[in-house]
Amino acid sequence: MSNAAVELVDVNKWFGDFHVLKDINLTVQGGEKVVICGPSGSGKSTVVRCINRLEEHQSGTVRLDGVDLTNDQKSITAIQGAVGMVFQQFNLFPHLSVLDNLTLGPMKSLGLSRRDAETRAHHYLKRVRIPEQFDKRPAQLSGGQQQRVAIARSLCMEPKLLLFDEPTSALDPEMISEVLDVMVELAVDGMTMIVVTHEMGFARKVADQMVFMDHGEIVERGTPEAFFTAPESERCRTFLSQILQH
Repeated sequence: MSNAAVELVDVNKWFGDFHVLKDINLTVQGGEKVVICGPSGSGKSTVVRCINRLEEHQSGTVRLDGVDLTNDQKSITAIQGAVGMVFQQFNLFPHLSVLDNLTLGPMKSLGLSRRDAETRAHHYLKRVRIPEQFDKRPAQLSGGQQQRVAIARSLCMEPKLLLFDEPTSALDPEMISEVLDVMVELAVDGMTMIVVTHEMGFARKVADQMVFMDHGEIVERGTPEAFFTAPESERCRTFLSQILQH
């Protein structure tokens, strides 16, 4: 059995009659950074949502640390601590302070005391460079700050794997770099990451493996060097020519 952090083997997913994922095979080793890109509707977000069980796949296998993930409660509970997810929309609780947003998960899911959860929260707010914002409500923060709170919230669960689903696409351009800088630091520190993004500069800088999807399939994969300088498929070349012009 593989000791990969994440393994998808022949994963298929339908939404009704729509075949959204077609025989997806993907292996991510511990500490590896994988960037998934592709046109809108290609299935990128569905891949990461199947990994953290926000979506159920209909056939094939999803493994986390060698354990097959099924749809029973035990499997879902195992994921809650091991996999962190950062969404396009920040998904913070608007009525709670930043500190309460960060302590809720560790206290409820991991059984931490309030004191320990708050200590951990302050540590990770410092890590994402907004330690002074702990008592604010999400609406009092900029979009970039809210997304960094969302990253800190995931880190407070101390996951083995972080999933990012287009984490900068809802941000104003001037806020994108502050979020990407934090993500680069996490990558450098060795966090296992799967990132769905159109930020190709970030991908070039941190990815160990590039994955290009179109129409529910993995069309191409490779190192950033090979992917950006000599893409093999016409679909990938077209996508890159369009996205790199912006």
